[in-house]
Amino acid sequence: MNNMEVNQVLAQMRVMAAAASDTSSNKEIGGATGVDFSTLMNESIQQVSEAQMQAGELAKSFELGDKSVGLPEVMVALQKANISFQAMTQVRNKLLNAYQEVMNMQV
Repeated sequence: MNNMEVNQVLAQMRVMAAAASDTSSNKEIGGATGVDFSTLMNESIQQVSEAQMQAGELAKSFELGDKSVGLPEVMVALQKANISFQAMTQVRNKLLNAYQEVMNMQV
């Protein structure tokens, strides 16, 4: 794991955050439909799950003494999975807050 991979994860998180905050993404633009939020959220959950599984496998390999897996690689993978999970949780929290605000609006 290197800085380039960490930067890629950060870039993906920024894209997910921008897509989640963009209220116009579900509108039709130029005849094409935007990204469905549920699809975006499902893909994000799958990516987080994959990152967690990969980190778990690396940690297990390291614990079993696999010489091809270094401690820095394991630590970066674990941090990557943790940050991805935290980002997804924050998006979920914002979505729930927005839903609650809409439900509390008087018609």
